Order: sequence, then structure tokens, then C-alpha cells
Amino acid sequence: MRVSDGMSVLVLVIGPNHTLRQAARLMAARQVGAAVVLDSESQGFGILTERDVLRSVALGQDPDVELVGDHVTRDVVVAGPDWSLDEAAAAMLRGGFRHLIVTSGAEVEGVLSMRDVVRCWSRRRVAA
Repeated sequence: MRVSDGMSVLVLVIGPNHTLRQAARLMAARQVGAAVVLDSESQGFGILTERDVLRSVALGQDPDVELVGDHVTRDVVVAGPDWSLDEAAAAMLRGGFRHLIVTSGAEVEGVLSMRDVVRCWSRRRVAA
């Protein structure tokens, strides 16, 4: 199976000037654990995960004041849609993260979570 088989193509995209509370509300409403952060002033994109929001709150930071841009991971690992799910899972395990941004060229195609990988593997086992 390939990354394209399991990735979510409906990607939550937010800007760096959203507050963490705004980001958390959007993530909760969409039932996703990560948002792609696009910054028109810088090149590329980053990712904000539920873990980033949790760390900020645990430090006592105010989610109504803290900006996404100050908590975004910019040094992201990206996957191609043609990667195998095994390659994607290995990259996530090596890096200690649960979400991969899927790109084709410079375009974001989707997001793959470890949950997506497990779901695909489970379907494959049931079908076998």
C-alpha cells in the first residue's frame, strides 16, 4: 500500500498569526491532530500538532496570546504520495512524530498520520 492510499486529502491549513486557541478549535472541529501552517512571507510550510499545543499549555502559556508561528515545526519530514506505508511508518518512528505532510513537488497533497497507517494495515489484514 502507498501513502496516497491512506492519507487525508482534506488538509487543515492555517496561518502563523492564528492563536493556539484558534488553531485548537479548528483542529477539534475538523477532528484532526495536525494543521499545515503556511506563511506567505517565508518559503515553505510547517506543521502544528496537538502535541505542540499541549506543550504550550503545560508550560503555562496563554493559548489566547501564543501564536502558531512561535510553536510550528518548520523542519518537517515530507513524504511523497508514492512512498510505501512501511517507509512512512519508519520515518515517523525514526523521527518520533505521528504526522507526515505529503507533497508532490512544492504542493501539499495531504497529511498521513500514524493512525491512518494502522487503519490501512488493519484493512489489509482483514481482506487477506
